[in-house]
Amino acid sequence: MRSYLRLPASAAAALFLAGCATVSIDDAVKDANQALPGFTQGNLELSQGDAQRDKRARLADDLLAKPLTREDAVQLALANSPSMQALVAQSWAEMATANQAGRIANPVFTFERIRAGDELELGRLLSIGLLDLLTLPRRLAISRNQVAQAKTQLSITVVDQVSQVRQAWVRAVTSRQVLQYAEQVNQSAQASAELAKRMQQVGNFTKLQRARQHAFYADATAQLASARHAETAAREELVRLLGLTDAQASKLKLPDRLPDLPKEPQAAASITASALQQRLDVQLARVQLEGAGKSQGLALLNSLIDVEIGGRRDTIFDNAEGTKSHARGFELEIRLPIFDWGTAQRANMNAQSLAAANRYEAVVRSASSQLRESYSAYRTAYDLARHYRDEIVPLRKTMSEENQLRYNGMLIGVFELLADARDQVASVVAAINAQQQFWLADAGLSSTLIGKPMAMGATPVSTSTTSGSDGGH
Repeated sequence: MRSYLRLPASAAAALFLAGCATVSIDDAVKDANQALPGFTQGNLELSQGDAQRDKRARLADDLLAKPLTREDAVQLALANSPSMQALVAQSWAEMATANQAGRIANPVFTFERIRAGDELELGRLLSIGLLDLLTLPRRLAISRNQVAQAKTQLSITVVDQVSQVRQAWVRAVTSRQVLQYAEQVNQSAQASAELAKRMQQVGNFTKLQRARQHAFYADATAQLASARHAETAAREELVRLLGLTDAQASKLKLPDRLPDLPKEPQAAASITASALQQRLDVQLARVQLEGAGKSQGLALLNSLIDVEIGGRRDTIFDNAEGTKSHARGFELEIRLPIFDWGTAQRANMNAQSLAAANRYEAVVRSASSQLRESYSAYRTAYDLARHYRDEIVPLRKTMSEENQLRYNGMLIGVFELLADARDQVASVVAAINAQQQFWLADAGLSSTLIGKPMAMGATPVSTSTTSGSDGGH
């Protein structure tokens, strides 16, 4: 009697596709570039060969040959940073793992050789998991869902890294700008202290008056040291995010000042329901919810039954009679749910599905609040920076010009003039800090609109505002 195990054509095709489906990191990177044009400008790429690495090294050299703008810094990080390349490669690994989960297990070939007296029996069994075959379409759907999650997570990671680069660039340029003004304050304080020393020596200054001027100089020296370290720390933070070597770091040049404020801030209309749905964290939570639902149905079936089917062919050699015979058939192995009915596994999947549903709802609710908060920070920072630019700095400049006229008319002394100059510098530094807060908030808002919220604040760098103007003309 013969028994044949035949697969339907559709099942055979599914098996073939499941075995041949692969994940292309190039396609995933292309999707990320298309989804994030404002962040990658199409420059995200995974370098897998020497030719690609050499091309990106030349691009890095070209970018470092000129003062690095904010968007050039992003392009340099995408092209040069090994950390960025590691993140893309890790995403590729996660996609490959997810793709592997959708493949059916390889068939198992079993060979038996049994001798009993004059008889020799050779047994051959080719078996495959029948339940794996029957659930293959569901497994493929779950695998595609997991690949989609990995792709979305890659986009989120890129947004986070690019936003960090933008903010680090803002802090590096700001600290460099503030350092220049701290040096001016220190020079002014040094001149005041030296003049006070000489005036005391000729009897025109008391010891207390000289001490006040010298105390301000000592404070300005400490502020200058802090400003120098802040400039170094901010620069090195940017160097790390850009992935620069020591040789490349020595070539890094930054602009002398931050970009001007835009003429108008972004309109509040950009914070809409459509913007909420475009957020990557919302998309990821939605895909995770869909995946949890698909996995739950598969886990329910797997927790109840497991079936394995195989085709068998045995050959028996009778040495005494010099004959051989064949036997064909099939084997069916069924797991009996006697000790474990899968209740714990089903409870686990139910809990995961419930958690995914609540996680999605929590992300959606939080996203709305985060969008409003991020826009408020952005708009407040813009208004403050514009207020410093249009009101405070011009007023300080007018006051300085008037004090210069008063000094020329011998109505005030040199110490009052130096103190006024220091106050003006302090106002300019405050304006720079306000401008820094705006560009940090701008990067934060861009991240919040598409990806996820990030820290937007920064510790402002200030110079001493103590005038120490206790002296006469």
